[in-house]
Amino acid sequence: MAVTEEGVTTHPLTLTQELILMLLNEETGYFHQVPGWDLNCAVIGAVIAELSLRSRIDTDEESLFLVDEAETGNPVLDPVLKEIAAEPVQRNTQYWIERLAPRAESIIDMVLDRLVDLKVLEHHEGGFYTLARTAWQTEVFDSSSEGTAIQFVKTRINNAIFNNEIPDPRDIIIICLINTCDVFRFMFQLDDEAEARIEFICKMDLIGRSIAAAVEHNLAGPLLRRSALAKKIPAVSLSKLLLNPYIRVGNIPALFADLTQEYGPVFEIRPPFAKPMIFLAGPRTNRWVHRHGRMYLRAKDYFADFEKVYGASGVLPSLDGGDHFRLRKAMGPAYSRGRLGGQVDQVYHHARKYMANWTVGDSFSATHLCRRMINAQISPLHLSVDSQDIIDDLVVYKERALNTHILKALPKFMLKTPGMKHRAKVIDTLLERVQGVHTPAQRSGCPRDLADDWLSLHASDPQLMPESNLRFALSVALVASVYLGDAFSFALYAMASQPALYSKIQSEADALFDNGDPEGEDFTPAAIDVTHRFLIECLRMYPIVPMSLRTVMNSCVVEGYELPVGSQIYIAQTAAHYMDDVFPDPLTFDIDRYLPSRNEHHSPGYAPYGLGTHTCLGSRWMDLQLAVNVLMVAHYFTLKVSPANYKLRFSPLPSMKPSKKLKFHIAEQRRELRA
Repeated sequence: MAVTEEGVTTHPLTLTQELILMLLNEETGYFHQVPGWDLNCAVIGAVIAELSLRSRIDTDEESLFLVDEAETGNPVLDPVLKEIAAEPVQRNTQYWIERLAPRAESIIDMVLDRLVDLKVLEHHEGGFYTLARTAWQTEVFDSSSEGTAIQFVKTRINNAIFNNEIPDPRDIIIICLINTCDVFRFMFQLDDEAEARIEFICKMDLIGRSIAAAVEHNLAGPLLRRSALAKKIPAVSLSKLLLNPYIRVGNIPALFADLTQEYGPVFEIRPPFAKPMIFLAGPRTNRWVHRHGRMYLRAKDYFADFEKVYGASGVLPSLDGGDHFRLRKAMGPAYSRGRLGGQVDQVYHHARKYMANWTVGDSFSATHLCRRMINAQISPLHLSVDSQDIIDDLVVYKERALNTHILKALPKFMLKTPGMKHRAKVIDTLLERVQGVHTPAQRSGCPRDLADDWLSLHASDPQLMPESNLRFALSVALVASVYLGDAFSFALYAMASQPALYSKIQSEADALFDNGDPEGEDFTPAAIDVTHRFLIECLRMYPIVPMSLRTVMNSCVVEGYELPVGSQIYIAQTAAHYMDDVFPDPLTFDIDRYLPSRNEHHSPGYAPYGLGTHTCLGSRWMDLQLAVNVLMVAHYFTLKVSPANYKLRFSPLPSMKPSKKLKFHIAEQRRELRA
């Protein structure tokens, strides 16, 4: 089978690529979950079968033997061929399937990347995949037909199983592979006759029988071998933890980078009178979480108590699987850069209105100033209401809930004090305001906002977005003011403390704004080269959410360490930001890291927005809004750090922000603010 694009035939697909395509569930963006050993055997079987079809190897009842050791040019096939060629003793097919099974995960990664390169699959933010609508034709039958890849392969399989057509060798193998993965039940309505036909076809191929034997004889084997061979997770000495210099300044990413370099990518911290905490850190574990975490880890356990505070259940951060994909897909436009780009004039308006209160000589608390400046924009853009009078109460309540139910740093009664009960009522005040302005007549002619998207999703799919979840969705929309506001405060600190960079950013800002307000599409990496690289470095050195929590739902081995079912895992995804082998001289603020010659952020070690399926949905919105605000401040004002000798310290709970001592001094107003 080969991909055809605009009538031009490109590379034929391999059996491994066809197998991966058949495992894709287009409705959920996930792949059908196949037991690890079964999947590994099927993938290696597909590689061996492909080598057989290419006349590099042959098989009989007793052995697998080399026919031609010439390389195929395929990076998946050639390492396997080389290993078979190097084996001095002739082995049978089952032996090779079992021996090579541990390579399956890396082969799957390579196959997925190749399918994306071929534009067969589309990879979506968060680690989801969908099938590209590409034309297909078969080289085997020398005829062409239009449709998706899955439809094409299904037609071939359908004819062999239900129409009793004689399958060709390639179709026999793919039927064996799919049967091994137990996916036919998701593809067709099977009766006894169809199942008998599948079994009959599978017996036609020797490699297919060897795959079945490898699976049948090793159902318990992988679990037993996993426990026997897994390394013991090292425990961090509490004295080393407490004496680490980064813990005193609150730099959580740098702390975990230190621990990773000493203890390895998987380690354990054992607090007194509490359960051990297992941490994953470093670029290799980041890659594993991003690629494979959805098969082994889930989010809902740690988030359940927090969402209940808002009377909700099954909100976006706590969902896993198909519902999570559906919700992300439905809400993607609401959090997109394009949505913000189309309303960037409103960002200018609200930012200037807020900065109009700045007077030369004044000093402001960094956190308070930046959060409220961002909320002055987020609240009308997301909800079409003003919330400046209640945002502080909303934030205090949310942070207390996080410290109580996510970090478990406070007892539960701390969320039920009189002050917290008063702040909880502010959520209802916000909802009344939102509902009051989101009637059909009042929204007529208005640009669509986030509240419109949530409310229309509730109306069209009340099961996916029930009314009970609106309280959470609409109030937490303003929490973006916290995360984006804190990222903004770090960026202003980095700019104000480095005058040479400040001057370059001002030059870019002046070029953009001196001839009138730019459009959203004008903020290209070329137009704001210095600012763009500056902000990437800010997100590296000062990530707002340095860790993620997950629960192990399927036992797995990461970097040779077993993670047992039910374990709570702390993913320190930003530890790699401070690892010298990922970002050389990591304590130095260096925007040249992101020049094309270096591109240090193009690695799994750079993860300011999280990993895998729960990667921040609004990351591109945040990038644009952060850039606009930094450039506007640079265009109109010169800020200085106050006190002048301030050394950056972090307040790390429940998320990273500068310490309360940091202030910004308005040193100069460079030009008048336009209305």
